[in-house]
Amino acid sequence: MKILLLEDEMMLNNAIAEYLTNIGHIVESFTDGQEVTDAVDDSYDLLILDINVPNKDGFEILQELNEKNLFIPTIYISALVDIEDITKAYELGCKEYLKKPFHLEELGIKINQILKKEKQITSHIKFSKNYSYSKTDMTLFFNNEQQQLTKKQLEIIHILALNINMIVDFERFRVDIWDGENIDNPTIRAEISRLKKSLKEDFIKNIRGLGYKIDRYYSVK
Repeated sequence: MKILLLEDEMMLNNAIAEYLTNIGHIVESFTDGQEVTDAVDDSYDLLILDINVPNKDGFEILQELNEKNLFIPTIYISALVDIEDITKAYELGCKEYLKKPFHLEELGIKINQILKKEKQITSHIKFSKNYSYSKTDMTLFFNNEQQQLTKKQLEIIHILALNINMIVDFERFRVDIWDGENIDNPTIRAEISRLKKSLKEDFIKNIRGLGYKIDRYYSVK
């Protein structure tokens, strides 16, 4: 797991980074909030954020990420103990809130819990308000009811789900779904067009000249 750590107390920063590295994670450490904002992207699997740090606090960082639709599981580590601060942290979407001081092993336990939950979430993906897909069962659901699709249509959905938020080009469709047959692009487009017409919501995006993609759906509260 690739982890971004923000902690401005150097001794604690080093201790956490060393512990996480020893248990098998890749850790990139920061002491400044603005540096985190400049560096963070969707390559990180987890954020561990202190709140009271220089230039931009941990609350502001998560708020900005939410506004950018960049949702990364987050653990707050903080000496703030007021219920208002803890409530704000969870309202912003953090997964866990650890009050300082804490045992490093406790942080490890929280990370493992998040890992288990995220694996469950990522095996079942929301495509739209009403559509979701189980990668494990290769099943499309509408309002939690299984949808009947042709084998080819399910294969198209599956390859798009495996590459959620990324463009799948025509060559990938040709290799993975048509077993490398010499199928031309118009034939692939026609098959996907038939699939799109059978759906009640349009969540498959046509990226002109490149291919198709599905973006993960996040409900807005």
